Amino acid sequence: MSNRTRRSQLSTRATSNVLCFLSDPHIAHLAVCNFNQGTIMSGDGYYEDDGTFLFTSESVKAGHPDKMCDQVSDAVLDALLVTDPDAKVACECFASNGLILVGGEISSKATIDIAKIVRETIKEIGYDHSDKGFDYKTCNVMLTIQQQAPEISQAVHENRVLEEFGAGDQGFMFGYATDETEESMPLTVVLAHALNKKLAESAADGTMPYLRPDGKCQVTIEYKTDKGACVPIRVHTVLLSTQHDENVALEKLRHDLVEKIIKEVIPAKYLDDQTIYHLNPSSAFTFGGPGCDAGLTGRKIIVDTYGGWGAHGGGAFSGKDSSKVDRSAAYAARWVAKSLVKAGLCRRCLVQVAYGIGLVEPLSVTVFHFGTTSRSQAELLKIVKDNFDLRPGAIIRDLDLQKPIFKSTSCYGHFGRPEFPWEVPKQLTY
Repeated sequence: MSNRTRRSQLSTRATSNVLCFLSDPHIAHLAVCNFNQGTIMSGDGYYEDDGTFLFTSESVKAGHPDKMCDQVSDAVLDALLVTDPDAKVACECFASNGLILVGGEISSKATIDIAKIVRETIKEIGYDHSDKGFDYKTCNVMLTIQQQAPEISQAVHENRVLEEFGAGDQGFMFGYATDETEESMPLTVVLAHALNKKLAESAADGTMPYLRPDGKCQVTIEYKTDKGACVPIRVHTVLLSTQHDENVALEKLRHDLVEKIIKEVIPAKYLDDQTIYHLNPSSAFTFGGPGCDAGLTGRKIIVDTYGGWGAHGGGAFSGKDSSKVDRSAAYAARWVAKSLVKAGLCRRCLVQVAYGIGLVEPLSVTVFHFGTTSRSQAELLKIVKDNFDLRPGAIIRDLDLQKPIFKSTSCYGHFGRPEFPWEVPKQLTY
């Protein structure tokens, strides 16, 4: 068996290295190198000692119950921002069998019909009959909304100009960028989102008319490292699970998923005769949405960001106006990281920012370069501080975050999409 070793002999070693790679940016580069010098598990249950590693990211379709809730929350936010750019919103959504519950804190001069917005959003997603797992026409919509607490308003924005706004809460946020794709995003998550977008397009244009709204996918890619940078070699595994109607045969569905989705989305150079496909592995998937699984706003934070790469502070995005640094500072951190990578200052970058409620200045700003630059961490940090104003109000100003753009972020990822201002690299002076 030469370079192949049974899984049971190596599981502890491999698992330890993976955890280091994911959880601690200080040792991320060392952990990857250690992992590459060890062994990795391939799809047949063995570990390959070939100097590469596997990484997997997922995406979910618009009709996934959690994503449905994200879209409802951001649709409510956008409706308020249309007439009241200063609206303070923390809107949560819960979906279950025949029920949508919208709650949270909203302080705004705008008057909107939330129940109507909910139904319109669900209709757009495609849940128009109970046979699919949900019906926008007959679902029960319940509301429990209150004003934002006055003490928070007084601490954050009352009697302050925008640039002097304090953070809406404490917390820490991350931004990540990598030179492995034009979008400066990990290829795993780029392809996962692209597959789900193609599924939605194929349902809408009649290419695959039997598709229904729910579903998810995963993409596993084999990587090598190059002095701390991650270089994709090939697609190792594609997993697609999509809801469909009762009339399509499983064989046809699987054939179409390969020919009309996977081969149309994934560049041929990444596919080979060793690529593994798991296509609707549970077989029939006709009933989906909240009729099968409850949904909740903010439960797909890794899908929303970098697919498990980099790091995450834990705060969700959808339903929150830009005074909430969980959202705005995460966008800003991505802006910083992408600007550094696009400027050629490093090949991979992870930026952390931290805030305290009511405080104007960030508590900390840190840049990790994974050993992909000749510059020191201190040099990169000085470039960041000289080029970016990371006060909460300045972020809102510079990224124009009081416009109703947020519903469009709520599906297929908040990053790597050129229509958003935080995806436009800043021209840096240094």
